[in-house]
Formats: sequence, C-alpha cells, structure tokens
Amino acid sequence: MALKPEPTAPFHSVQYALRVLETVSRHGGGVSDVQIARETGLPVAHLSSMLLMLRREGYVEQVSDGAYVIGDSLVLLGSGLTRREALELKLQETLTELRDSVGAAVYISRYIDDEVKITQFADGPRTPKVNEWVDFRSAAHASAVGKCLLTQLDLNGRRDHLSRHKIARLTSRTITNEKVLFSKLDSQPPTVPVLDLQEYAVGTVCAAVPLTAGSAVGCLALSLPIEHAHRLRSAADTLNRRAAPVVLSLAI
Repeated sequence: MALKPEPTAPFHSVQYALRVLETVSRHGGGVSDVQIARETGLPVAHLSSMLLMLRREGYVEQVSDGAYVIGDSLVLLGSGLTRREALELKLQETLTELRDSVGAAVYISRYIDDEVKITQFADGPRTPKVNEWVDFRSAAHASAVGKCLLTQLDLNGRRDHLSRHKIARLTSRTITNEKVLFSKLDSQPPTVPVLDLQEYAVGTVCAAVPLTAGSAVGCLALSLPIEHAHRLRSAADTLNRRAAPVVLSLAI
C-alpha cells in the first residue's frame, strides 16, 4: 500500500499556552483577552484559537463579563499529592475524546528507563487496540510508536536500544537493516506523523507524533485495522492537530 504522509499544520505552541495560563493565574479576579494579548505579546487572532482550546480542555473558563479565570483542569493539576491522579484522569479524558474524534484506538507512549512503554490508551468495541503479539519494547524498529521515540534519541541512544533489542523481521515490510532504519529516522520531518504500514503486525496500520514536554521523550499514536487504512492520513493529521492538550498536560 502506497501512502506518503504530508506535512500537517503545526499544533498550538505549548510555550505560548503556558504564558497565557500564567497570565490568567496572576489575575485572580479575571482578565480580558485584550489584557492577555498585551501581557503575552500574542496576536489576537492566535490568542483567540488558543483560548478556545484552553476552554475546551477546562484549563480556563470565561465568566459572565467575558473575562477569563483558571478552570477546573488547571486547579486539579496543581493540587499537591493528587496531581498524578489528576493528570492521569485528565489525559484519559483527552484520549477518550481523541479516540472518538479520529475513530481509532489512541495511545500515549514514553521512553522510560531506556524502554518503550505504553503509559495510557483509549480503545473501544469499534476502535480495538493493536494486538501486542510482540512486546513493544522489542519492536521499536517496526512500530510507529517505537520509531517515533527513536527519532527523538541521539545516535548513541538508538544504538544502545538496538543493542538490547535486536532488529527482527516481524512482517515482510519490517526494516531489518540498521543503516536503512537510521536513515529513515533521520529523514523524518518533525511535523509529519511517523507511520507503520504493516511493519509491526499484518493487518494493522499505525501513526505517531512526538510529544515534546521538556526533556521527556514521548509520543501520541493511533492504530487502525488494514480495512480502514484509507483513513490513516486524515486520522494522523487530526492526531497531530489535537496533540497540544496532551503536551500541555504533561508540561504543566
């Protein structure tokens, strides 16, 4: 199956979103969009779409006079000992909404302790998750999740991973040459989703986009059965555009 991904529109800058949240937090009684624009230096047009995203995700609320105040999601994420539980709940809600939006199972994966780990996912009867027939830790060279994480590592990091998890042929499409694999990883544009076209498992196609929050290495991914492969490009584009709330939750 020939499928060449096209660059997708960049999602909202998390740095800008954090500046907006800092501004709203400083004004306990509420702050207008005009004042937010003045203090952050963001163009009003850019700010409007960002405020819409922040309202949708519950990070800010708009009160009766039109001013913006901090929302429940931001309060929960800053609630001390319950922060981890609040973050996981918020991410799960976001993943569930994203699953319904793209019509596919979605996953958050992190590179933790030098291993590929799926930390959260959202699937359903109509959006089944991929069958992990080979441990994802051993299949970074083939899966969209693994390749997306490997693109974020330096050469030594990639070689270290593959020294512990040898490249194996999982399907007829799996890249088994380290030089070819690294060349493809190096040529992967940061704004284009990484694809897995039946490289990990026959009958499944996947896409993944990086989640850059500080120095952490992570990605947001989706999987589709092969009969829905025609939707992979549009689903991957939606995944890329909707990644901002996930990155923001991880960055706060």
